[in-house]
Amino acid sequence: MTDSKRRRGLVAASALLGGVLVLTGCSGGDDDASKDNGTDTSQSKVDEAAAQKTSEAQIKITPADGSTNASINNSAAVTVTKGTLSSVTMTTADGKAVAGELSADKLSWKPTVQLERSTTYKLAAEATDADGRVAHENASFTTVSPANSFIGSFSPEDGSTVGVGMPVSINFDKAITNKAAVQKGVTVTSSSGQEVVCHWFNTNRMDCRPQDYWKENSTVTLKLALDGVEGAQGVFGVQQKTVTFHIGRNQVSYVDAKTKQMKVTQDGQVVKTIPISAGSPDNKTYEGQMVISEKFKETRMNGATVGFTDDDGKGEYDIKDVPHAMRLTTSGTFIHGNYWGAPSVFGNVNTSHGCVGLQDKQGADDPSTPAAWFYNHSIVGDVVVVSNTGDKTVSPDNGYNGWNMDWAQWKAGSAI
Repeated sequence: MTDSKRRRGLVAASALLGGVLVLTGCSGGDDDASKDNGTDTSQSKVDEAAAQKTSEAQIKITPADGSTNASINNSAAVTVTKGTLSSVTMTTADGKAVAGELSADKLSWKPTVQLERSTTYKLAAEATDADGRVAHENASFTTVSPANSFIGSFSPEDGSTVGVGMPVSINFDKAITNKAAVQKGVTVTSSSGQEVVCHWFNTNRMDCRPQDYWKENSTVTLKLALDGVEGAQGVFGVQQKTVTFHIGRNQVSYVDAKTKQMKVTQDGQVVKTIPISAGSPDNKTYEGQMVISEKFKETRMNGATVGFTDDDGKGEYDIKDVPHAMRLTTSGTFIHGNYWGAPSVFGNVNTSHGCVGLQDKQGADDPSTPAAWFYNHSIVGDVVVVSNTGDKTVSPDNGYNGWNMDWAQWKAGSAI
C-alpha cells in the first residue's frame, strides 16, 4: 500500500469513528449522565406521570371559567360524575369565603347565600373516583354589574293586606325595550281565578290587575322569574322571587262634590256617610277612581311642592301637621283631615286646593272625628271614587289609578 492510500484509509476511519461518537453523544449522553448522579430527568418524570391512570371523576363548574354577567341567583353550581365531591371552596377575589352546601350524595354543591352584583368569585373543587384517585377543577367568574342589570321595585309588599283596588305595580330601574320578554317573566295569579293582565304605562312601569276589583278575601301571588332575562340590549334581570299578598274586605267610598257627601261602602253596603269639602271652583278635584297608596297620621303639605305659590314664590299654604292624610295621586291629591276650616264648611262648601277634606281636630288624637274614623277604617288599596267636580278624569298612571281605563284599553297596553 502506498503512503497516499494509507493516509486516505486513516482519514475515512477517523470520519466513521467520529460519526459514531457524534451519534452516541446525541442519543445516550443524558442517560449516562443521569446514571452517574443517580437521579431521574424531568422528561422521565413526565413519562412516569403520563403512564399512571388518572382519576375518572369529572367535575363541572358553572358558569364557565372567565364568564361575565353571571347570575347572582343561579351561578356557582358544581357537579361531578364518576366520583364524589370531597371539597369545594368559593371566595371573592379578595379572599372572603362564600358559604355553600354539599348535597347528601356528594354529587353537587351550591352557595347558600345570594351573590353580589359586580363581584368576581373563584371556585376550587376536588373530587375522588371509586379508586380514590383525586381530580381538581378551578374556575372564576364575574357577576352581572348594576350597569348591565335591572331590578323592579314592586307594590304591594309581600305578606301585606290591601284593598280591592290595589294593582301589582312594578317600576324598573332601567328602561325596558324588550317588554315582551320581561312581561313573560312576570306572573300574577289570584286565588279567585280572576284573569289578570299587565299594562305598560311607559318603558319603566308595568301594572297588573283584573278587569274588575279584586275579590275580597282572596290571595294574589306575584312571581318574578327575571333572572337572566334581557330587558334591553346588554341589560339583564336579576330577580327571582315569589310574593303573596291578601285582599281584605271590599271597601269603596264615593265622593260627590255636588252634594258634598261621601258614602263609605263595604261589600256593597253603605256603612257611613261623611260630609266633605272638595276642591274649590278654581282648584277642582280630579274625577275618577282613585286608590289609596299611602297613609300618614300627620304630614306636612306645602303648596309650593304642587305648584300653588304666591308672588314671592312661597307656597299659598304650608301646613306642617295635616291630620289623617291618605294619598290618592302621585301629583298630590289627598283625602285628609281638616282642622283649620269651620265645621260649617263640610257638607256645604268646596274650599280646598284639590284635595278632599274631612272635619278633624289638630293633633290627630281625637278618634271621634269623621276624618279619624275614615282613616282608621281605611287601608292602602281601598278605592275612592270622586264625581261631579267639573274637572277631568285623573290620569291612569297618576298613582295606582289604572281603573280609569276600560278593559279593552288596558289589555291593549300588554306586550304579549
